[in-house]
Amino acid sequence: MEGTAGAVTIYKDAVGFLSRTMRFLFWLIIVSWSVALLRRVVAWMLRGVTGAPQPGSSDGSSTKQSATPARLLVRDPVCGVHVAEVLSIPLRQGAGTLHFCSIACRDQYLESTKKLAANG
Repeated sequence: MEGTAGAVTIYKDAVGFLSRTMRFLFWLIIVSWSVALLRRVVAWMLRGVTGAPQPGSSDGSSTKQSATPARLLVRDPVCGVHVAEVLSIPLRQGAGTLHFCSIACRDQYLESTKKLAANG
């Protein structure tokens, strides 16, 4: 009988150790999540007070980027390529302005309008 009593004691000790370990890990996870949540709340509050974006924030704005205006994309009427308006080759016709991606596209457009004018 002494052998079974010793085995039961070892079993109870092992279960007790496992129970304490699991309880420790549970509370360790709870505390770490609480600290992470607290850090986020404090960072959010400080960001609201200072008004400055934090590095790695999703808005991606900075003083250098906000100083430059947004680029407007225009479509080339010949080939259909979208080009930034500041990089395009403008052609003023009447009251409107057409934008081209290259001089070749502009010349092709002018040539086709001459053909239309000659035929029409």
